[in-house]
Amino acid sequence: MKHLLYFTAADHSIYAWKSGRLELLARFAGDDTGLSGFREFLASRGGSLFYAVADLAGEDFHEEQIPYLRGNDREQVVQRRLAQRYRDTRLATALTLGAVKGERRNERLLLTSFTNTQLLAPWLDALGEAGAKLAGVYSVPLLAPALASRLGVRGGRAFVVSANSAGLRQCFVEEGRLRFARLERTVEMVPEAFAAFVRTETGRLAQYLSTLRVLPRDGPPVQVIVVAPPGQRPAFERALVSDARLSFVTLDAAEAARKAGVKSAPEGTGAEQLYLHLAVKRPPREQFARSEDRRSFHIWQMQRGLVAAGALGLAACALYAGAIWVDAYGMRGEMGDLRAETLQATQQYQRITSAFPVTQTTTDNLRATVNEFRNLARRTAAPRDMLVHVSKVMNDFPQIELDAVVWRLERPDGRAPVAPAPGTPAAGNAPPSEIAQVLELSGRVSAAQRSDYRAITAEVQEFASALRADPAYRVLRTQLPFDVTSEGTLSGDIGAASEGGEAPRFTIVIARDLP
Repeated sequence: MKHLLYFTAADHSIYAWKSGRLELLARFAGDDTGLSGFREFLASRGGSLFYAVADLAGEDFHEEQIPYLRGNDREQVVQRRLAQRYRDTRLATALTLGAVKGERRNERLLLTSFTNTQLLAPWLDALGEAGAKLAGVYSVPLLAPALASRLGVRGGRAFVVSANSAGLRQCFVEEGRLRFARLERTVEMVPEAFAAFVRTETGRLAQYLSTLRVLPRDGPPVQVIVVAPPGQRPAFERALVSDARLSFVTLDAAEAARKAGVKSAPEGTGAEQLYLHLAVKRPPREQFARSEDRRSFHIWQMQRGLVAAGALGLAACALYAGAIWVDAYGMRGEMGDLRAETLQATQQYQRITSAFPVTQTTTDNLRATVNEFRNLARRTAAPRDMLVHVSKVMNDFPQIELDAVVWRLERPDGRAPVAPAPGTPAAGNAPPSEIAQVLELSGRVSAAQRSDYRAITAEVQEFASALRADPAYRVLRTQLPFDVTSEGTLSGDIGAASEGGEAPRFTIVIARDLP
């Protein structure tokens, strides 16, 4: 539950606020006796949350301009201006009125304070001594812009006039910002006289603001929102006639309370109920209390923030745990389905194997035998592909005549791969597999002169290079017709051989890996 401390010149009242309902708890005189009673009241409510709302005469409003600053620099300048304006800055604040654009950009401020802060200071000290959490000290004028917005003012200039317990409260609002306010004490009057009094005082205030050049002398009528006491709206509407300067809109107290959001208030409470409610629901950013007076409130806010963060974290963890539980539940269902499918497959396998003929070995041995048979079938090869490859190559070498072709399968263990000829793809020099097809070609070069061993050797080498041009083939061995190495020796006259002599022979062995 939240508590509201309402200050007036006559007495101070304590209200409890809960869900838009106000309840009067106590009322104290403004003297030392009342302060003592207030301390006794706080003895049982020391840790409660309090909002202080002052409805006092003698408020000061002064407009200033400062350089357009931000952060600590602006705060220091504002505090210095407040110290220059007021002797006691404990209950002083500055309201921003927006920026002034020109050659030098400045910010307009409205400095405001109570002329006699000693009326409030002892009561605020009592709150601090009791450990109460002071949310802020607000004046009724500070809450007037929020009330004007609730009552239908959307911009421009407007007066908000209400009959509070402290007297007739008049606040001037411009573009949603407070510019001036005054409190005029009242006495018991009949509705017609009170309405005429409101009309006269509002005109005087408008004339005063025109003198200060806050209101333009020539301009549209200024809207005046008047909250009439209960049952007095007809009298106010008859007396408050709009003219070229002021345009009156009268609202009954009950209607204004409904628009502001007040659900109930003690009987006999004036229009201050509107401001008290807004102090809790829509407190302005600016208020009069110092940071030292609000230390307990700030600690309470941090505690609530930590609790809220913890609750949010707990809720997030609970949601995550729930999601995991749903996933686990779904996985358990899937595991049950897989178990059923596995059982069904096992039963089907047993039905199929029960029809197999009786053998002298196990099923695993049969499976291994079948796999080995498949490997043997896959590795069984025929010489057709190799012979087709050799035939295609021989179409480009008509001088080559083959005498013998020997095809076989063998394990080329320990044989190093032969380096490919220049320009041959690297895949042609791939390492041999476990079993390879080997084709041994024996033949001769018929068209060249038998004495031209260089031409014969070059022809055989080109033929061997053509055979390994396909990356699937590699040349294992080449036996040339002549020994052209540095260790060999040519003897005799090879050119002396008769024309009918046998041409020099060569042998080339190629291989192809099985898949």
